[in-house]
Amino acid sequence: MELLIETLHIYHTNDLHSHFDQWPKITKYITDMRQLHSNQKEEMLLIDIGDHMDRFHPISEADYGKTNIQLLNRLDYDYVTIGNNEGITLSYDQLDSLYDEANFKVVLGNFFDRNGNQPSWAIPFDIHTLPSGVKIGIIGLTVHYISLYKLLGWNVTDPFKELKKLVDQLSDKTDILMLLSHLGINEDEKIAQQFPEVDIILGGHTHHLLDNGKLIKNTLLCGAGKYGNYIGHVKLQIDTEKRKIHSRKANVIQTNELAESNRTKDELDILYKNSINALNRDIIAELDDDLLIDWHKESSFSTLLARALKEWCGGEISMVNAGVLLDSLPKGIVTRGDLHRVCPHPINPCKVMVRGDHLKEIIIQAYTEQMENLEIKGLGFRGKLMGKMIYDGVQIKSTILSDGLKHVADIKINHEDIDPGRLYSVATIDMFTFGMLFPEIRDAKDKKYYMPELLRDVLAIALKKGSL
Repeated sequence: MELLIETLHIYHTNDLHSHFDQWPKITKYITDMRQLHSNQKEEMLLIDIGDHMDRFHPISEADYGKTNIQLLNRLDYDYVTIGNNEGITLSYDQLDSLYDEANFKVVLGNFFDRNGNQPSWAIPFDIHTLPSGVKIGIIGLTVHYISLYKLLGWNVTDPFKELKKLVDQLSDKTDILMLLSHLGINEDEKIAQQFPEVDIILGGHTHHLLDNGKLIKNTLLCGAGKYGNYIGHVKLQIDTEKRKIHSRKANVIQTNELAESNRTKDELDILYKNSINALNRDIIAELDDDLLIDWHKESSFSTLLARALKEWCGGEISMVNAGVLLDSLPKGIVTRGDLHRVCPHPINPCKVMVRGDHLKEIIIQAYTEQMENLEIKGLGFRGKLMGKMIYDGVQIKSTILSDGLKHVADIKINHEDIDPGRLYSVATIDMFTFGMLFPEIRDAKDKKYYMPELLRDVLAIALKKGSL
């Protein structure tokens, strides 16, 4: 007996991070494939797995991600879930209105508003019915940065607990289950082990690239890297009589080898110019003197930032690396566009309680040439290198030893000897609380994040107050 097969093509993107240079190629390819599959009487879905938006880019900064939604609309996306760049780099109201004009469905099963309700712009799952009647359950989950979301007024819950509820709810209503996961590859692998009911996981967050997918038990894991360098593709052939997957194949398409849409490229050029103009119309302050930055020594701009950070967080001292400031500001008018250009990172201020002996180790580590010249990727940082650590409230004396390098000889905190057993409140930036840069800060138990203000917002407030 001949099988009755229905073919579904699923194209997926993730972690674009507003790297729009590949978007004209993605646009043309998806448009061409949609036409091809239509001609062949095959079904197609287009899905984004989050972090499409990143406020490092002027287009996303100017209207807080609304243009990203319009770009998704123009390409006729069917489903998206959110990533942390949509979720925790916007204020509550900005995120709550981000998807007002969306023509696609936002699928998000572990995310709730300040009243504990599903936000009006999202659904926990959807059931997509193919022409054959085969039903695909589509669930979305995002990374559970519980404390950060709580500061913004949102409630994000354990994705595994929510997935269990949703799988139970959908198991007798659907034939195929697909998860849109902005959780990262480690979590995706755990889900594949624990939830054999999930047939496909389209993943993001950790920027993993799975060229031909990865099969764990019954679950096909997929990931398309980052920055639009790849488009993910899954081809499903479905036995419509048995209402189950007959075969599945995953691959990725490298975008730099594709032709681009000139129309989309021209539209992006216009959007970029309009966004720059909008940012530059928003005047922050007027400087009487240049604010200079040097990544390898103290300068007027970096000391201003350290002072502003200390005041904003109410710390006894502050520490911030000079590399977060990408350029100087000349005297005269300073606009929102200027501050975005010199400080584009989605980085928030924070305050950390650090014991004196640990603080000493941090200062010594930060003083090394190796740390000063460290090239940083991720953790919200959108610059080039760490640069010199700049303090307010810390006095350091150094000496040159036999190795010819400068070493810390003495540290004082507000002109007093550092007390090894005492806790000090350190105003700093949230990227130091993640990753491996400073384990003593990362592992500190008492941290307070200040949100939704980004580092450039703290600078704007200081400049408006005339804290020079």
